[in-house]
Amino acid sequence: MGYTQETTIQMTLLAEEKITKPKQTRIPIYRVTLVREGKMPTYESRIRSSASAYTVLQEYLDGVDREHFVVMLLDQKNSAIGLHTVSIGSLTASIVAPREVFKVAILANCANILLAHNHPSGDCQPSREDRAITQRLKEAGALLGISVLDHIIVGVEGRYFSFADEGLLQ
Repeated sequence: MGYTQETTIQMTLLAEEKITKPKQTRIPIYRVTLVREGKMPTYESRIRSSASAYTVLQEYLDGVDREHFVVMLLDQKNSAIGLHTVSIGSLTASIVAPREVFKVAILANCANILLAHNHPSGDCQPSREDRAITQRLKEAGALLGISVLDHIIVGVEGRYFSFADEGLLQ
């Protein structure tokens, strides 16, 4: 059984169509939302100083047994619009990635942020790593147009360390 010229042309056209016709794929469509997990009562919604920020943070971090790195989200008038725990570490360390800090800040449309973490040991003095991540986050915030106003280390019995108060956020 032989092929006619017409059959050969049709088979050639079908073969070319399969080769040149792009395969259809599906691209995922995303919707990004911020989910509120709860509310925390506070007397200090407007952050005017490191002391007022500490009051809120101390309440939020009260009783935790490991290091928690937290970002406080602030509007243009420095009123707190939210708190977010970026990471929970060990007794002595917490891993912090700039993208995790600023992801929630961007989603919340905040103007400023305040960084904080606790030292379960109670010693509020910043480590070399604390100083390095503070500088790195300040630089990342500058690129994004979100100011890092302070980084507070929460200790015990009313003690805390403020990078802004110590002139370390320049």
